[in-house]
Amino acid sequence: MQDNSGPLAGIRVIELAHVMAGPVCGLMLADMGADVIKVEKLPGGDDTRRFLPPDIKGESAAYMMMNRNKRGIAVDLKNPDGRACVTDMLKTADVVIENYRAGTMERLGLGYQALQEINPGLIYCEISGFGRTGPYKDRGGYDLIAQGMSGLMSITGEGPGRDLVKVGAPVTDITAGILAATGVLAAYIHRLKTGYGQRVDTSLFEAGITHTYWQSAIAFATGKAPGPLGSAHPLNAPYQAFETADGWITVGAANQANWLRLLDVLARPDLAADARYTDSRARMDNLSSLSQTLAEIFKTRGKEDWLARLEQAGVPAGPVLDVLEMQADPHALARQMIVEVDHDTAGTVKTLGCPIKFSETPASVRSAAPVYGQHTRAVLGEYGYDGPAIARLIRSGAVVCHEKDSQSID
Repeated sequence: MQDNSGPLAGIRVIELAHVMAGPVCGLMLADMGADVIKVEKLPGGDDTRRFLPPDIKGESAAYMMMNRNKRGIAVDLKNPDGRACVTDMLKTADVVIENYRAGTMERLGLGYQALQEINPGLIYCEISGFGRTGPYKDRGGYDLIAQGMSGLMSITGEGPGRDLVKVGAPVTDITAGILAATGVLAAYIHRLKTGYGQRVDTSLFEAGITHTYWQSAIAFATGKAPGPLGSAHPLNAPYQAFETADGWITVGAANQANWLRLLDVLARPDLAADARYTDSRARMDNLSSLSQTLAEIFKTRGKEDWLARLEQAGVPAGPVLDVLEMQADPHALARQMIVEVDHDTAGTVKTLGCPIKFSETPASVRSAAPVYGQHTRAVLGEYGYDGPAIARLIRSGAVVCHEKDSQSID
């Protein structure tokens, strides 16, 4: 087991999950110190191993991003011997994460009820497209589908009458993983109080819905469904991106104090007396004309000039960075959001850091993603399987071991 001082050190998590939502949950817990053992299927492992290109020395960049800080074993769950290995692991695990289609775990004998009998303290975390109850519970789900059905895609885009656009990031996958990690932590607190685990169930569909808080508030109050506003805010203005003479910036001057400060920066005090823009309600009622008026002004100077003026005046603003620019940003570096790890095959690779900082039990990125079956032998050894027993499992096709998997994770 890897040494660390994270707040979840000592907690063992078995990750029976693939692609993104489940692995995000495991990633969050691993960054905070949990010993996360990723169980990959035979043959081939997690599907993200085949998300190519891009790769680094043959290793999928997508897989390495989602699975750092984890130990990896390769097991055939359809093989009785392989399934027995995983059952042995689950008898003493604190948490299991799974994101298979509904009924899969039950057919394997690894459903919640079966595992609760052998490990009453187990926290059983399920992440799916639509959750384990309701009329859609048997449907498979992907981020694209969840964005469409949650209402999220209807509010994303340049404006009314334009083509539909999904959020660029797989936001329901990522958010579902974060929600699941939150649920696991809450369930763990309950277990500390009672000694009993429980089922934690969330979905991509619900994750998408959580991103409609403002728009749902509007719909509840008005009975009308809000539409897309580009980069603008549905409740306050001006709060959007503007094009300058040499690039884009964002400006958050939504409250009255910042609005008046912005007018000083723009040298347009006359707009303060314009009845269309006197307060937030008026500015929202006249958002189109407001945006057009400000857009023409912002194009008269370069972005660095505007950003300096806005910062001096105390108006929240920032540049629109591409991903490479973000990765090189001094604040992202200072917050340790860009870190390096040593991968068994790919060498030194960059990855994203943990977004949560702790003063006493720091989270950390301690290891790169495992190569396929890297820790099979080491992990099985921790559960009492000796060399001959592991050799038999390999010969039967129940497990796969990487040639260097006798090395423990650094």
